[in-house]
Amino acid sequence: MPEPTAEELERRNRLQILPEIVSDQTSTDFPGHWPGENHAYDLEKFKKNFKVQFHTDDTASLMKAQKHAIPSSRRIDQVFSLIGIDASLANAFRRIMISEVPTLAIEDVFIYQNTSVIQDEVFAHRLGLIPLTADRLSLHNMAWYTKPVEGEPTATELTDQNCVILHLQVKCEWKEGGLEKAAKGVSDPNELYVNHSVYARDLVWQKHGKQTEWPEDDPVRSVYPDILIAKMRPGQEVIMKMHAHKGIGQDHAKFSPVATASYRLLPTIDILKPIVGADAKKFQGCFPPGVIRLDSVTSEDAKKYGELSEKEGEPKAVVANPMGDTVSREALRHPEFKDKVRLGRVRDHFIFKVESTGQWDSDELFLHSVQLLKTKAQRIKRGLDLMMK
Repeated sequence: MPEPTAEELERRNRLQILPEIVSDQTSTDFPGHWPGENHAYDLEKFKKNFKVQFHTDDTASLMKAQKHAIPSSRRIDQVFSLIGIDASLANAFRRIMISEVPTLAIEDVFIYQNTSVIQDEVFAHRLGLIPLTADRLSLHNMAWYTKPVEGEPTATELTDQNCVILHLQVKCEWKEGGLEKAAKGVSDPNELYVNHSVYARDLVWQKHGKQTEWPEDDPVRSVYPDILIAKMRPGQEVIMKMHAHKGIGQDHAKFSPVATASYRLLPTIDILKPIVGADAKKFQGCFPPGVIRLDSVTSEDAKKYGELSEKEGEPKAVVANPMGDTVSREALRHPEFKDKVRLGRVRDHFIFKVESTGQWDSDELFLHSVQLLKTKAQRIKRGLDLMMK
C-alpha cells in the first residue's frame, strides 16, 4: 500500500468544527495506527515528531496581585504545548499532576481552645485546605507517614522526618479606647479591636529535630498569607496545634499540588476565500482580540485573486494567532462567511495550562509527572517479565 500523502496526513490530524457538531473526533483502535500501513513504534521517529513549546509564564502578574505571597523565584502559572503525542498520554500527565504528585498539607488539628463562631470541625477543615510552602528540597526529602489503623501493622511513628508542627494562637481584644469609640457609633473593627481576624500568616512553624537545619529564609508557611480563616470579637480565642504530613491528591484534594491542570487542542482557522472590506472587520469581531489581524489588500493579492483587482488598500482578514481562539463558532453563524472559512483542531497538539498552588513550580510539576509515569511503566514491565518466567 502506498505511503499516505501530506494532505492525507494533515486530514487525519484535524478535527472539523461544524456549526452543530464536531466531526472526525474518533480515533483508530490503536492510536496512530491505520489499516494496511506500517506503524511499528520507532523511538527515533517519536523524538523527531515530539515537541514541547512554552508560551507564557504569568508569575509576575500573580505576584503583583498577591504581594509577598510567594518567593519571586517560584513559577506558579505556566502554559505550554505538547506536540506529537496521543490524547491518552497527555491525559495521563494531567491526571498524575492532579492526584499523584506529593505535597505537604495539614492532616491533624488539636484544638485546645476555640471560642470563635466557627465550629471545630469546620475550622479544622479550613486549616487543612490552606496551601503550604517551604524549602522544596527539604519537603522533597520528607518521609511518608502512615496513620495507625486497627489490625494493620503498617503505622509509622511521628518524627521530625515525616511531620511538620504548626501552632495557631490568636486572641481578640478591645483596642485602647475601643469601648468609647463603639459607644459613639464607630463600627469599623480595625478601629475597635485587636486581632479580630485570623489569617493564614498567623500559623507559626515549630521546628523540631533536624528541621532546625532547614533554611531560615524559606520557612514552612502559607503560600498566601492573607487567607482569612476566621473573624472574632473581644473575648474570643483560638489555640490550636497542627500536624502537617506528606500526601497525594488521590487521598484528599488538599494534597493536590495544582489549582488547575487542564489541556485543550490547538484551534485552526483556514480562510478559504479572501474576506475583505466591511466583512473583514465583521469577521475579526467573531473571534477574541488578537486572533484575526487586518492587513491591506496588495497588488500580489489582486493578481492571485481576480475578485480583488479593484480592492487594493482595503482591509483583508488574516489569521494572526489561532491559539487565542475559543472556538465559539460565531463565524459559522453568518451566511456571508459560508464556504470562506474552515474551523478545526489539531489532534496531537495539546495546550496545557498548569497553575500550581505554590508549593512547587508549575513546570516542575509536569517534569515530576513524567518521572512518575516512567516509574509506573517500569513497574508494569517488571510485572510482565515475572509473568513470562
